[in-house]
Amino acid sequence: MHVRFSTSKDLPVVDQDEEKLGDLSGMLIDPDTGKVEGFYVDVPALMGNSTLFCSSMDIRSWGTMIHLRDREVLSPAEDRVRLQNLLADNRSVFGQKICTESGAYLGKCKDVQFDTGKMKITWIFPKRLFGWGAGIPATEIIEVKKEIIVKDPIKPKEEEAMDPAEALEKLQDIADPGIVRPG
Repeated sequence: MHVRFSTSKDLPVVDQDEEKLGDLSGMLIDPDTGKVEGFYVDVPALMGNSTLFCSSMDIRSWGTMIHLRDREVLSPAEDRVRLQNLLADNRSVFGQKICTESGAYLGKCKDVQFDTGKMKITWIFPKRLFGWGAGIPATEIIEVKKEIIVKDPIKPKEEEAMDPAEALEKLQDIADPGIVRPG
């Protein structure tokens, strides 16, 4: 299933007994591979909420609720050794400027669409000051540095202007190819 993060934010996160653990609040994306490493969950605590992390591998199903394998899979992201390099990396996908390889500014990445089965982003969505830009397939991303660099859009070929008499002759040949016309 393909979903946009903006429509998934604040979904309830439940354990195997369908007991609510918290609400989905963020996601961690590897900027080099586009893989969704996991999600942040706001969990009620004694003094407000605490934000814990859940690996993508620990999600059993995704729908109107996010079902986890077990409540024990939630922990602070900083406690996960495997994520230390990714957490220290200052490149993120959300909030980054999106530019074409020729330097045209498209906006900032404010939303992504991802595949809940493969846990990979499939589209990024730029937003400018006054509205959303066109979605960009993740396959168009060249690299993520201080900004997200995407391929330049393909410009349509300009058609050559044709002499009207020549165009009429071609149309006549198409309409009735059996007639031999004097040349």
